[in-house]
Amino acid sequence: MAEGLLREAVAARSLDQVTVSSAGTGAWDGAPISEGAYLVGLENGLDLSNHRARLLTREIVRSADLILVMSGHHLARVAELGGEDKVHLLGAYAGRDESHGEVSDPYGSDLASYRATYAELQDLISSVVSRVAGTVR
Repeated sequence: MAEGLLREAVAARSLDQVTVSSAGTGAWDGAPISEGAYLVGLENGLDLSNHRARLLTREIVRSADLILVMSGHHLARVAELGGEDKVHLLGAYAGRDESHGEVSDPYGSDLASYRATYAELQDLISSVVSRVAGTVR
């Protein structure tokens, strides 16, 4: 959901020089998006049907300028792969207090949890795009 929302927000701001992609620390390469994320995306006009998971690798970390993660576990994994100087918790990067920088993972939960995470991501991504726009223009 975060990748889809970020792509949409970057396009809306015409930040053509920004490339958005995602990878998971425990993803199965090629797996489709979860049913809950798909349904909540559709409820909000975001078609995530073409999204496929990919596993985070050292090459992905090396090629990125900025890596935003949802949890402290993800932060540690990116650091293990050599990205400690470019990784941030999404919430903290968006301006939240560092102790509230994590975003809950709704995987396996009910639709209400996916909806709550989607709303949280919308809010955070709006702040992130404003911050990124200030650095690329």
